[in-house]
Amino acid sequence: MIYGIGTDVCDLRRITDTYARRGERFAEKVLGPGELQIFHARRVRSESRGLAFLATRFSAKESFSKAIGLGMRMPMTWRACEILNHPSGQPFVRLHGELAEWFSARQLRAHVTLSDETDYVVSFVVVETETTSP
Repeated sequence: MIYGIGTDVCDLRRITDTYARRGERFAEKVLGPGELQIFHARRVRSESRGLAFLATRFSAKESFSKAIGLGMRMPMTWRACEILNHPSGQPFVRLHGELAEWFSARQLRAHVTLSDETDYVVSFVVVETETTSP
């Protein structure tokens, strides 16, 4: 059963401008530890791909916060929610700390998809309740 749906469209230029003003502090505020490693590796190879990664994660976390109905308030925090990828490339949500406990207590499961183009990124998250067989 669907618990919530969230979507977000983000202007990549806005993220690029924010990163230019605030630098690494912005990335460290938005990205969790696993995401931060990927961000740095991608940015070394290509500045634009690194910033697209940051923007897609920003967007996906906005979508996730909408889907769970909390917005950006506790226990939802930027770093407690990571959007990572399986080896196949499929994105998934990894939660930490209080947010992971809150999510698990409600027996929820999240599905996320991301896409980016030259100037925009978009994300879509569906959160469902885990069904148990009788």
